Amino acid sequence: MASKSAVAVLLSIFLFVFLTTTAAHNITEILEAFDDFSSFNNLLNQTKLNNEINRRQTITVLAVADSAIGPFASLPADALKKALSVHVILDYYDTDKLSRLRNRSAIFTTLFQTTGLADDRMGFLNFTKKADGEMLFGSAVPGAPVVSHLVKVLATKPYNISVLQISAPIIPPGVENTGNVAPPPPPIAAAPKKAPAPSLNSPTVAPTSDVIAPTPVEEINGPAADAPIASPPSPVADAPTDAPMAGSDAPASAPTTDSESHSSARRVMVGASVGLIMGVIFLSAL
Repeated sequence: MASKSAVAVLLSIFLFVFLTTTAAHNITEILEAFDDFSSFNNLLNQTKLNNEINRRQTITVLAVADSAIGPFASLPADALKKALSVHVILDYYDTDKLSRLRNRSAIFTTLFQTTGLADDRMGFLNFTKKADGEMLFGSAVPGAPVVSHLVKVLATKPYNISVLQISAPIIPPGVENTGNVAPPPPPIAAAPKKAPAPSLNSPTVAPTSDVIAPTPVEEINGPAADAPIASPPSPVADAPTDAPMAGSDAPASAPTTDSESHSSARRVMVGASVGLIMGVIFLSAL
């Protein structure tokens, strides 16, 4: 009995896992059932967003019919993927759940918010429920219009995936430029330094080689004109200190050079040494 119970438990677990696995949704197959959503389906496949949608367990896709797909066509590839990811809400919403919201407006988080590229609330949707029951969607960027209204429910699988048709694409303002980093400006080369211009007030100094000494001009009129011109004094040579005075009869001795002074000093020292030795000998002889 125990073995049969164990087998029954294992079969139940296997059946549960099998049903859970086969019950995974596929957005491509869901949209293929609607001919007027083939363009939107192709865009999801081109941008690989279909894989991201299928990977998530709880999701809501806001689909746009082929007749209203025009605004997507004018976007570059990078901006197109960002705009399409705004149409994927990270929660399950059908008409029943939307009608039971307490407030008339709500903010929904989209797949674009998870990329880290959304700026200025671009990764969120603004939902508004009017008094007459009309439901509107729009970008949560401040000032963006909320004009895309809910048309109908295409498919639901509570509480995994819900596919809702909206009347027009939701393009967040500035989505083309978000996440793009401008390259740094090139470095500015330093301008060569110029020599300072000569000032008008500063005197101009001529080169010394071009300077011509002024010629002295003799005074023609005046008392100095009749006076005799004195001859310039002759240079006086450095006379030795032992030179005889003027008017002395002693002959003038020639100036002593440094070599002669050193020789005289050596002779004096030798003589003094010899005398000292002789004195010592003499005293020792006594």
